[in-house]
Amino acid sequence: MPPIAHRTAPWIAVDWGSSNLRAWALSAQDKVLARGGSERGMLTLTPVDYEEALLEVIGDWLPGTGSVDVLICGMAASRQGWREAAYLAVPTRLDDLIQGAVAPPLSDRRLRVRLLPGLCQTLPGRFDVMRGEETQLAGLVAREPDFSGLVCLPGTHAKWARLERGAVTRFTTFLTGELFGLLAGQSVLRHSIGEDDLSDPDCREAFVTAIHDIQSAPGCYPAWLFGLRAADLLDADLPAGEARKARLAARLSGLTIGLELAGLGDELDGPVTLIGNTALCDRYALVLDVLGHRSQRLNGEAAVLAGLALAHRALAL
Repeated sequence: MPPIAHRTAPWIAVDWGSSNLRAWALSAQDKVLARGGSERGMLTLTPVDYEEALLEVIGDWLPGTGSVDVLICGMAASRQGWREAAYLAVPTRLDDLIQGAVAPPLSDRRLRVRLLPGLCQTLPGRFDVMRGEETQLAGLVAREPDFSGLVCLPGTHAKWARLERGAVTRFTTFLTGELFGLLAGQSVLRHSIGEDDLSDPDCREAFVTAIHDIQSAPGCYPAWLFGLRAADLLDADLPAGEARKARLAARLSGLTIGLELAGLGDELDGPVTLIGNTALCDRYALVLDVLGHRSQRLNGEAAVLAGLALAHRALAL
């Protein structure tokens, strides 16, 4: 989609993470007019850098006079970000996120920035936080205001949230994606793990078998892990080269995601709504299907835009 230089955006939505930012120019009817982004995420910035980094991406969408609402979710509102928007404790209604928004210091008068808060859970033994995912959940509620059910947002830190009539009542974070990355890239398994492809029948079979294995014996996860290295060294039935590493990567993925779902226990009691990118949602949908659970999808970008639009409408009121 081409930029809209020299044309004012009625309002602007931003998802600002640890590694990058994504921005969208929106119409008055919340339709995307243009997209932009950069790799200037929270980890590369100090508080005084944020306004400049934002203007680099959205400057061409701003008016010559007047000002524009800019709604931002994600790590820009963290303690290490632009300005902290304190976590809202669950249970929290997702159409009320704007109530916890904060305005950072600004030099450019064309900007009216609001940073949305994250959510926290303070149950003893179940402390948890999310920042950014709550806006995607709000996008689901924007489409289904009284939504109730279990929602999964796969990712580096996968979130499982229980929603009741449009409010988050509890949630759990699993370090699954980060754990997979550490094991595949920094442990002894790095010599044996490649890139898998679940459209390949052999990879898919290895993935599904791993799901069944970990469900039957989740306590054996550390042993199953070392078994991957041993299989690489000893299993004559495995193919050679990259196909071998792909098969072992698929098994590692199945074991690790399967362990996550085993950890949900009785919480996994019905259909699951998946929110995120297509590839990860495909993988989780397959695990759920293998375990006998139905799932439905909501695209991650569509969810964050709908959530920010919901907050923008509330701000206008």
